[in-house]
Amino acid sequence: MLVGAAALLLGGGGLAAVATTALAGNSGPEPAAGHPHTITATTISCPDVGDRLREVPRSAQLQVSKGLSSLDRQVHDAYHKMMEGSSSTVLVRLKQQRQKTIGTMVTAIAKNAKRPSYLLKMSGCTTKPVDEAAGSGGYDSTKTTKNGWYQNQPQPQDQNQNQDPGQNQGQDQGQDQGQNGGQQGQPGGPSPDDFIDITTVQPNAGTPPFAAPRGNGASTGTFTTECGRNEDGHFNSDNVIVTPGVSNGAHHTHDYVGNKATDAFANDQKLAQSDTTCTNGDQSTHYWPVLRKLDGNAEQKPGAAQDANVGTTLTPATVTLTFRGSQAGQVQAMPRFLRIITGDAKAFTNGTKNANASWSCTGFEDRQLKDKYPLCPSGSQVVRTFAFQNCWDGRDIDSANHRDHVTFSDQNGNCPNGFTAIPQLVQRITYDVPQGNSFAVDSFPEQLHKPVTDHGDFINVMPDNLMSKAVNCINNGQECK
Repeated sequence: MLVGAAALLLGGGGLAAVATTALAGNSGPEPAAGHPHTITATTISCPDVGDRLREVPRSAQLQVSKGLSSLDRQVHDAYHKMMEGSSSTVLVRLKQQRQKTIGTMVTAIAKNAKRPSYLLKMSGCTTKPVDEAAGSGGYDSTKTTKNGWYQNQPQPQDQNQNQDPGQNQGQDQGQDQGQNGGQQGQPGGPSPDDFIDITTVQPNAGTPPFAAPRGNGASTGTFTTECGRNEDGHFNSDNVIVTPGVSNGAHHTHDYVGNKATDAFANDQKLAQSDTTCTNGDQSTHYWPVLRKLDGNAEQKPGAAQDANVGTTLTPATVTLTFRGSQAGQVQAMPRFLRIITGDAKAFTNGTKNANASWSCTGFEDRQLKDKYPLCPSGSQVVRTFAFQNCWDGRDIDSANHRDHVTFSDQNGNCPNGFTAIPQLVQRITYDVPQGNSFAVDSFPEQLHKPVTDHGDFINVMPDNLMSKAVNCINNGQECK
């Protein structure tokens, strides 16, 4: 049976560790002679209630937003109690809290929609070894992606290899580097194993990464909107798409360009009336988690140190926002106020079904990484790229889980039945970072700042005439701004 010991702080890594022994029938606290304890670093894994939502009537939206934010805060607190060495009752208490919160959400939804009783079964959480890949299968960054144009899907990895040596090595490095002010000074990760030298990665992008479609029938044009690099310092830890009406609903800090009014309380009217950083009058909202330099700087702000995100915020060197076409034919205009999320902030515990961000280095963008941060050679910048869903259901500007109304085309550019092709947004962001394992994205603390949790968000607030211009450029094979 497994015998739990007190959680440990592993250097600056802040990972909960449980001492275990697998001796059947041994109920004592000490292992038998010749059977020493092994140390397994763990985090908390909970079912994603937000992803399972199917209908949220307007009357329940604020209650659901507050509930989702509360669920994240409960996991945050439980994770830190584990790190501090609290007892094994952490998960029991967490389940009780989640039962109450989910019950409130279910009751609110049921007043004007079908009662989602299935959500009540999602209160229990488990622990997850931190050296285990995201979900049941991780990304293999050495293999060619299935779809070089639109969607980079996860490739299965072998989960049956012995991880103990690497884990112990990671713990040792974390302790040493944390004590010496190195990259493991940030609570909750990342691990040294989350980084890879880009020059050791084989080219894996079958086509020029994130280029416009080509070939017979493709809509080969592009439309680029220039919105700056957030030089004005527009940051907050809200998420107006997932948790509207709730301050600090993301529990990590977002970087914004475009619409200047974007925060948790920005409704469509407020967005439509706002100024923008975009030079062409595009009022759209673009945001993503900030990238931080792991220098130990602890900003006591929502989404920062108090939410376990430590380090100086890095300003992008460049931000490129490009809309491109479809391999299968022409695209149609996006509706105004369409909301799209690409990637998954909880992919480490949710699995990689919705993970979709890519990492690379300038000069090496034929090599795209999903589950690793790139270590770039001197003079090369870190590149984050988000390719958004390019098929729309033709009806809804959003959905209960913020995913069902949009999807990706197949590798030939064909949308599923009932969906139509729209311009595909590609957000490409570059950074100058210090050499070494020196940076990480903001994340929920239990997600350990894993690169696979990176994600981008977009609300289309283009004026109709600007969207028409973009569609015409794309369908006519032009390159426009």
